[in-house]
Amino acid sequence: MKMKDFGFYRGVNLGGWFSQCDYSKERLDHFITEKDMDVIAGWGLDHVRIPMDYNVLETAEGGLSEEGFGRIAKAVEWCLKRNLKVVMDLHKTAGYSFDAAHQESGFFGSTAYQERFYKLWEGLAARFNDPENIAFELLNEVTDASVIGEWNRIAAECIRRIRKIAPASLILVGSYWNNSPDAVKDLDLPADNRVIYNFHCYDPLIFTHQGATWIPDPAFDIDRRVAFEEANITPEYFEKQFASAIETAEARGTALYCGEYGVIDRATPEDTVKWFKTINAVFEKYGIARSAWSYREMDFGLSDARMDGVRNELIKYL
Repeated sequence: MKMKDFGFYRGVNLGGWFSQCDYSKERLDHFITEKDMDVIAGWGLDHVRIPMDYNVLETAEGGLSEEGFGRIAKAVEWCLKRNLKVVMDLHKTAGYSFDAAHQESGFFGSTAYQERFYKLWEGLAARFNDPENIAFELLNEVTDASVIGEWNRIAAECIRRIRKIAPASLILVGSYWNNSPDAVKDLDLPADNRVIYNFHCYDPLIFTHQGATWIPDPAFDIDRRVAFEEANITPEYFEKQFASAIETAEARGTALYCGEYGVIDRATPEDTVKWFKTINAVFEKYGIARSAWSYREMDFGLSDARMDGVRNELIKYL
């Protein structure tokens, strides 16, 4: 089974719109516009991944926000008008974020936070039950390997509740180490034949995150610049990175989805194209669906002006 069989194969993230932002009305209303969907469709892509933070979707009291759900509904409408499918990614939930700087904690040990998570997904499943066009990604980037037992339990319960409402929708589940492909093997068996394993790839970090100020490793030199040729990046490198995930998915009869991959804007545009071309060869060889990070800004923007000279070449490899 491949996710391509469901019509999701080549996508791009709309990072920074409903997630990782200041949540101002200006941002929520104007960071991405309907015209951007024309651009994305013009790139020949078939879907977008929409990262969404819980505080956009919930009221201050933790209930479901009609305004927030309405924003998502409008985004979905724009996409479907252009035959773009949608992956809804809950990027941050009450009590948990992949980014420690967000100061969200307690989710894995709190039944109250978990119940809120389930209720949010029940609301999303009810409002966006469109299995041909909309997939649900339960949670972005669990970081800590020690919580995999709790995460498997929480994911199973969330899937059970979603299935009562949306029995046929695709559901994406990622593992620890920020959705590492090596951690896919520690996910529980898929609950049914429409549960997909999700991973992310920003390897090698020394190339894709050169100059990044947020890497916690004190040995990471933010002043170092690494050329593509210097980083020894080959198709064989990515085959090795994905081998365990590919084997696990095949053995368990499910598909793989790479929900994020990309290169920071400190690398040259030309080197960025080389990286995308190399990883794309492996995605194509194994039929792995994917969504590039990210459409605009967020340090990885593919539509940013700096990429104008190479974009026609780049979009061949998304």
